[in-house]
Amino acid sequence: MGVVARSRVPTATFVMFIGEYLHTLDPKNRISLPAKFRKDLGRAVIMTRGLDRCLFVYPKAAWQREAGSRAVHAGGTSAARGLARLFLAGAMEAEVDAVGRVLVPDHLKSFAGLKNKTVIAGVANRVEIWDAAAWKKYTAAIERDADVFAEKIGDR
Repeated sequence: MGVVARSRVPTATFVMFIGEYLHTLDPKNRISLPAKFRKDLGRAVIMTRGLDRCLFVYPKAAWQREAGSRAVHAGGTSAARGLARLFLAGAMEAEVDAVGRVLVPDHLKSFAGLKNKTVIAGVANRVEIWDAAAWKKYTAAIERDADVFAEKIGDR
């Protein structure tokens, strides 16, 4: 259903995660990352609070670029400071075990409202972890309003 796509940009290879997968959060708060994502995510990932009440999971190299971008604005406007705090303060490194699982810490599990069933979605340079019911509700709304969004951003 999902794959990892690579495209060549002038200075580096850009890894793009795409697709969505249904997974289960085990009783020890571990979640198995999709096999197709594991190689490009690496043996350690950075997990943090994301937008829309999901978790963002980055390979280390992508996280360094993202964190650097947020850090530059950490002393700026109130909105920039708030987003820097959201992403940076809650971030943590998570080791990927031999069978491809990562531990979701309690503060991130609570933030995203993760229960047993989850969806792992590839979204460009990151992977997102959603509670399955929240993902279903969110995607239904996006699907319903996609034409309006496309018009607002000039993507028609």
